[in-house]
Amino acid sequence: MAFTHLQLGGSAFEIGRGLGLFGREAVHRHLRPLALWQNLAKLAGRDAARSMRAAVEQRFPRYWQELEGLAAGLELPVEEVFLWNCRGDFVQRQSVDGCTTVLGPTAGGTLIAHNEDGFPQLRGHCGLVSVSPDQGLAFTSFVYPGSIPGHTFAVNEKGLVVTVNNIRPRAIPVGLPRQVLGRASLDAASIDEAVDILASEGRAGAFHHALGQMGSARLVSFEGTSEGASVVEVRRPFGHSNHLIHPKLGSVDQRITGSSGKRQTCVDGLVAGLGERLDSAQALAILRDTSGGELPVYRCAADDPDDENTLATALFLIGAEAVDWAVYTEADTRAPTLSGRVEA
Repeated sequence: MAFTHLQLGGSAFEIGRGLGLFGREAVHRHLRPLALWQNLAKLAGRDAARSMRAAVEQRFPRYWQELEGLAAGLELPVEEVFLWNCRGDFVQRQSVDGCTTVLGPTAGGTLIAHNEDGFPQLRGHCGLVSVSPDQGLAFTSFVYPGSIPGHTFAVNEKGLVVTVNNIRPRAIPVGLPRQVLGRASLDAASIDEAVDILASEGRAGAFHHALGQMGSARLVSFEGTSEGASVVEVRRPFGHSNHLIHPKLGSVDQRITGSSGKRQTCVDGLVAGLGERLDSAQALAILRDTSGGELPVYRCAADDPDDENTLATALFLIGAEAVDWAVYTEADTRAPTLSGRVEA
């Protein structure tokens, strides 16, 4: 399967423009015709869109410049592209990016592994981007056409690993877009700094983030919503799909799809039998599990009920002085499509 590794640098606008050039054909062919895109584009100019734009421009002007560059590369109005990057900040029936994450301690450090589930029509049109910006931290991240980084999986130059799962609250207020907060987390120098960013007051949509860092034995499961945030320290193998599971946020009204519920149950059962540690083979086996019939962990069905397929699987081995990462785009191979290392 085609899978591009981009190398981008320079100003925020230049980085965004590079992402736009990369995704332009796929966006115009596969995303812009979608009812989801068209419905979001109709919100341009409305009070909610103006308020969200003003919040981003005021608090995160550099990421707004990235969005402007993205729109320029896509040859689309920035208001339209911005709203696509707010697609999880409005209540809707259609799913927007699924995902399953497994994390836990290993014999020599920690591990975070992640299935990136998205629109099947984007298979072959996604990629990995390694960014060396004029301002902010360097990072490597999975990227979708038409989107800024920060809502998939990534590792930055400080060895901070972040993976992200979609959450579907039934009520979402106007606020800071969750993808912009996710982008901001890639500039964090530590787990605690990332958590502070993600727990920002005034956020709109909800996400789950798994976080780990080179040189630290900590693993964090973070759930962030407009109603509050929850941090759970992970000390044994743990999994998360696409709904809130932390007791602190148990009162938040949310939509749990059949796929998310089934995947969570399956992963919970698989990690329960592992003991106190996790290794690469076990993590990949869980994320490639197809025992769920029509609703498996690894998703490749043309008629998936959430219209999502697993587009890539990421594996991060986090040690005292390095993070070794690998990305797999096929479920039946041991060899990664791409791999790399971040060192102290």
